[in-house]
Amino acid sequence: MMWLPLLVVLALIFLYRWYRQSQILENLSDKYVFITGCDSGFGNLLARQLDRRGMRVLAACLTETGAENLKKETSSRLQTVILEITDSESVSSAAKWVSTTVRNTGLWGLVNNAGYGFCLAPNEWQKLEDFSKVLNVNLLGTINMTLHLLHLVRKAQGRIVNVASCAGRLSIIGGGYCPSKYGVEAFSDSLRREMREFGVKVSIIEPGGFQTQMTLSINRYENNLKRLWDDLPISVKKSYGNQYYQQYMKVLEALVRTASPKVHKVTDCMEHALTAVYPWTRYSPGWDCKLYYLPLSYLPTVISDYLLCRSAPKPACM
Repeated sequence: MMWLPLLVVLALIFLYRWYRQSQILENLSDKYVFITGCDSGFGNLLARQLDRRGMRVLAACLTETGAENLKKETSSRLQTVILEITDSESVSSAAKWVSTTVRNTGLWGLVNNAGYGFCLAPNEWQKLEDFSKVLNVNLLGTINMTLHLLHLVRKAQGRIVNVASCAGRLSIIGGGYCPSKYGVEAFSDSLRREMREFGVKVSIIEPGGFQTQMTLSINRYENNLKRLWDDLPISVKKSYGNQYYQQYMKVLEALVRTASPKVHKVTDCMEHALTAVYPWTRYSPGWDCKLYYLPLSYLPTVISDYLLCRSAPKPACM
């Protein structure tokens, strides 16, 4: 019986949190949302999802094909623009298009979703340009797009949703992907505090492993890893050994094999961040993220290192 009061208090807390988070904004049909990376994956599904909700979706695609396919699956409300997130002129042009489209209403939502993550390999195997390729899309692209559209979001007292990753809380693999997502976390945190007094809310999405076109492109991962391996000096190859290379290939295959097909869990979080009266600061979709990666990031380094390294490839020089 001594636990009964505690259980009642916990139940009331959860009930209050559920009620608070279930409150949704009105007049969603009047709100514009700009989403990057809509050719496929999270961005494509979110664009279709918000379009069904009656929101005015402005979808940025990398290719004309991606834009045309998205238009076929959505209503006439949805509009598209071609965007190369690493090209400043393209970003500036897209921002002007958004400004012309939303006019005096401002931009309710900015979803920085465009991402790149194929350079997954040991750090020593990569060159600076391999890191730059990822950082330019995932981090600098996010920052540049935000800077160009922030005044419109501020005008609408709207929302900014930045896609990070569980790998932005725990560095689980080499290359530029984890640093880029750590950077998105840091940028989002500072931006959230700065925009608080303007009525703008900033949310971070930290997905675990999900089956998008990027994660399912195992051949592209393998080809990139092979390219990096083939370009290594003989002395470095001897230090790691061919078995290390083969084991690392299996690590990449495991990441794809264990990814969840329930992509809607990520876009549901994005939708909530855009439409809820009280959005979360962070969303962590995926059981692997909730039950493994995030708890692991809070453990002492010696424990997290042990758990991450016990199944890692072993170099020949050991």
